[in-house]
Amino acid sequence: MSVHTRPIRERIDWLMDLSRRHSEAYCDPENALARRRYLAEHDTRIVVMKCMDGRVHFPNATRTPLGVIRSFRNLGGIFDLGWPYLGDMLADAVEDAVAAGRRVLIMISYHYSRGEPSRGCAGFNCDRNAAIAHCHQIRDQVERTFGSRHQTVYPLVCGFETDDDALILHGESGERLDLAAVADTQTDSLTSHIESLYPEMPAEVRRDLLPLLEGNVRHVRALRGVDRALDIEHREWAICVGRGFDFLREPNVGLIIGPYSPDLSHPIGKAAGIIRQNMEQGRIPDDGLLLLTTAPYDREGPDRARAVIKAGFLAQFAAEVITREQPELARGMQTRVTTLHWPSRRLAPVDQ
Repeated sequence: MSVHTRPIRERIDWLMDLSRRHSEAYCDPENALARRRYLAEHDTRIVVMKCMDGRVHFPNATRTPLGVIRSFRNLGGIFDLGWPYLGDMLADAVEDAVAAGRRVLIMISYHYSRGEPSRGCAGFNCDRNAAIAHCHQIRDQVERTFGSRHQTVYPLVCGFETDDDALILHGESGERLDLAAVADTQTDSLTSHIESLYPEMPAEVRRDLLPLLEGNVRHVRALRGVDRALDIEHREWAICVGRGFDFLREPNVGLIIGPYSPDLSHPIGKAAGIIRQNMEQGRIPDDGLLLLTTAPYDREGPDRARAVIKAGFLAQFAAEVITREQPELARGMQTRVTTLHWPSRRLAPVDQ
């Protein structure tokens, strides 16, 4: 029985159990050592800027170990480095990497459907060209902020095709490489493809990008022949607001909204509309949705106390938006306020 078809209470229990198992796996000695070894061998810090859409799942699609990719998510992958919180967080991520002697790869992404344009990005009204143009605007902002010679921070524009979970790489001179068209036996040629697409990319960054591309080629190949009729449509039933949702490795479950935009009401309202459509079109039960908020912290004491306050604020704000814009949907809303202990990735409910 698919989790999407279960009663809302069972779906919530399943999601909280998923977070528990994620924390256990993240802290498992073998996984912890494997992650440290991977990061020692591939020391480029990888940041992905992407849409809140639950079908867009880079770690799953690239078969990347837990904790390697750092994600920033918002409606449509719409960002602006002028947003104070986003700009500060991205600058801090780069400063931390530089202090450790590492480079940073920022993957700026859009998504679309090859088979049906209407399954594309709601944030851009399914206009793929508009989404691509916005990615290039972000790329320009990254270059203005961190330098255009790309020796420390490299901004890469890429697409995510949700029918096949395939990445589409946009090169420096306008060329594109669709990884769905790369046969499994051709992965050895990916190195030459990367060199051709990104001549300014430092060799160390190309080396660390390669495992993601190889993983995506394997992932796309494994999906061929698999009936994905339900996976390629929106089936999300949770609205997740905040930071710390790396545990949600199952695609198409939640619409994840990072707290970056000065106007969070727009992506939250859009997410509520998507879930309402999912119910109306019978893709999920109409017995309720989950509003899940979280805020990460590193240490007990004031750090955790601030996380509790932030998660509570996000829950109250999001609930008000959903109630105002989708009052019927709000009647069946189940709210969970949580904090996330970042070193262990442990999600814990906040007493309300």
